[in-house]
Amino acid sequence: MTDRHILITGGAGYIGSLLTSELLRQNYRVTILDSLLFGGESILPFLSHPNFHFIKADVTEPRAVRDAVRQDWQVPNAVVHLAAIVGFPACQAVGKQVAWKYNVEATKMVFEQSADLGVERFVFASTYSNYGLSENGKPVTEETALNPQSLYAETKIASEEFLLAQKDAACAPLLFRFATLYGISPRTRFDLIVNQFVLEAFTKRSLIIYQRGYSRSFVHIRDVARGIIMGLEAEQSKIRGQVFNLGTENGNYSKDDIVRLVLKRMPETTVEYKDLTFGGDMRDITVSFEKIKRVLGFDTTLDVDDGVREVLFALKSGLIKDPADDRYRNAQFIVQ
Repeated sequence: MTDRHILITGGAGYIGSLLTSELLRQNYRVTILDSLLFGGESILPFLSHPNFHFIKADVTEPRAVRDAVRQDWQVPNAVVHLAAIVGFPACQAVGKQVAWKYNVEATKMVFEQSADLGVERFVFASTYSNYGLSENGKPVTEETALNPQSLYAETKIASEEFLLAQKDAACAPLLFRFATLYGISPRTRFDLIVNQFVLEAFTKRSLIIYQRGYSRSFVHIRDVARGIIMGLEAEQSKIRGQVFNLGTENGNYSKDDIVRLVLKRMPETTVEYKDLTFGGDMRDITVSFEKIKRVLGFDTTLDVDDGVREVLFALKSGLIKDPADDRYRNAQFIVQ
């Protein structure tokens, strides 16, 4: 048995299920703590693995992390906290009180339990949504003032502030602000722009695009898993109390860029542009990823065209049988 043990909250989700697969492949022990809100099919292949353990629990339970640590396994070396109500549509749907409970209060409880157990490292999943709109058009860095445009970003910023105040604790906090994700995982999501555009072009042969001129930063789900593992394996001095934008300079795309990549593979798709806006998460920024490349040596291996290709293949081949099912989304409505 390996002595490297990672506990992942929300481990049955989009990031967590793929991260679990990669950690097990690299001979880590993995404990997943998840309430299975979107089902548990994504972790079924791991159940017979000798290095895998699953606990069904809600992160808002005051002893969830303590109870997830098996007596015959050592305390986790690190906790990767992914469990959250993700995205501004989902947060708006449940309301501020519930979003705050799951995204802020739960983060505090998970961290405090981790610290009490003697966990050495706490990895937190945040978002570049925290930057909001860029005021001067220059790429935002980890030092850029935060300008949340949504309840989701507000909850992530509140959690970040709590964790950064713990930077001198024995349990070292490490914060990743993810770019917009895309690509296939054991629990694929279709409420993300790239995946959603491919799905709509494939099933409807048409796309309706809002906020046409907006630019965002994108990163493949596999590169996100790689980046997290690099953070788990980096020297403590490099990551303690640090914030990293996780993505690539080559991942900055406008919606028109994404549409062109979709049309390259499905040229019969019609495209309609509308001026309607929805409020909320109105990101229109370019993000700098210089820090994560310089400090951790991280760079991406896949681009958006790779993501379009693999999502389309998964749909064409029937690997994903019913992509319209709500389990592939984090909310019942989607905003493009």
